[in-house]
Amino acid sequence: MARTAEQGSPARAEAFAADCVRCPRLAAYLADCRAARPGYRGLPVPAFGVEAPRLLVVGLAPGLHGANRTGRPFTGDHAGILLYETLYAHGFSSAPVSVAADDGLTLIEARITNAARCAPPANKPLPAEVRACAGYLAADLARVPAGGVVIALGRVAHEAVLAALGEKGRAFPFAHGARHDLGDGRTLIDSYHCSRYNTQTRRLTADMFAAVFLGARELLDADPRRGAARALR
Repeated sequence: MARTAEQGSPARAEAFAADCVRCPRLAAYLADCRAARPGYRGLPVPAFGVEAPRLLVVGLAPGLHGANRTGRPFTGDHAGILLYETLYAHGFSSAPVSVAADDGLTLIEARITNAARCAPPANKPLPAEVRACAGYLAADLARVPAGGVVIALGRVAHEAVLAALGEKGRAFPFAHGARHDLGDGRTLIDSYHCSRYNTQTRRLTADMFAAVFLGARELLDADPRRGAARALR
């Protein structure tokens, strides 16, 4: 896609660093977590899934008692219940429930990552902390080929994806179910985050969430470049 004056520079892809401490607030928070909860991972959480995903799911950040504990995105907390059920229902996961990083579950043609890789206080990463992870997100986005789909769970993830690609949000307004042509053969689809608050208040229902993933599945199945599925832990 040709760049315009309103677009920024895409983030430079960076290999994930499990020992990253570039955000002092988050590094201190995780150090306290490791001291108080020795059984928790208490470190930045890597992405999970296949190496060359046709579907990339981007969340907000690891939950304190979820991925920050188990080491796998959306595993061990309420938000992951609906996500993994939905992935399984549409052929993107080998099982409908993710309980631990070593439970044998694999993703099929899919990968899950987060806008911020460290669990933040009150589950709210600061904008600067999301920007500090842009290189890690850019690396995951670079794995998605033309014809692939990116699903952003929530506005922060949506904006983080666009920033990592060097795009301006005003050209791609966030709305649940909205589809955005990224201009390179890939599609960004928005969804409300599958958080406990959103599901309990019915802002997001299981049917609404399923419709997003059904749309992704239909796009992928209709793509003439569709290749054989790969399932890697």
